[in-house]
Amino acid sequence: MVLPFLADQARRHALTLIGGSLLLPGEGELLRNTCVVFSSGGEQLALYDKIHLFDGDLPDRSYHESARIQPGSQPVVLDLGDWLVGLSICYDLRFPELYRHYAALGAQLLSVPSAFTVPTGQAHWELLLRARAVENQAYVLAAAQIGRHPGGRETFGHSMIVDPWGLVVAQATNQRAAEGEVVLAELDLRRVHQVRKQLPALSHRRLY
Repeated sequence: MVLPFLADQARRHALTLIGGSLLLPGEGELLRNTCVVFSSGGEQLALYDKIHLFDGDLPDRSYHESARIQPGSQPVVLDLGDWLVGLSICYDLRFPELYRHYAALGAQLLSVPSAFTVPTGQAHWELLLRARAVENQAYVLAAAQIGRHPGGRETFGHSMIVDPWGLVVAQATNQRAAEGEVVLAELDLRRVHQVRKQLPALSHRRLY
């Protein structure tokens, strides 16, 4: 039911829709944590399965994602005309090699829909998003869940858009979790070109 709904919303509002992440059937009893992208006409443009799975013991609880999730294996870059978009999900954010791969392919926008917990979000969310933007001189678009969930899990929120210089250009206030919140920013491809010309760090790489 979720996929047809997302396709309909993309078509109804005439926009490209990156559908966050959702659980789809995997192999055997496993699931896939998947990001699906739809065109303004409602067609499926891309599908990315989360590569990095979170297994860890945090102050609030233990997480063992690999017990029920099948890891993806393929990075996905989506061509949207003037923009190349690198897809990722949540815990992927901690693995800079994925985003450097996207930057090497020319991506100017990195998408990171997430559900960071409160402890990790408070400590690392903004830090990691800004680092990925600076390292790859790309915009980072990071929609994030907020609130309490079944089982006692609490997510941090603070949806954020970061520019290629590492500036936070838009951020959720986290004050209307129940009603939802729209975070908007104008993305300027010229800004990407400006930053990459001003400080051509991507062309100075020595290790591959």
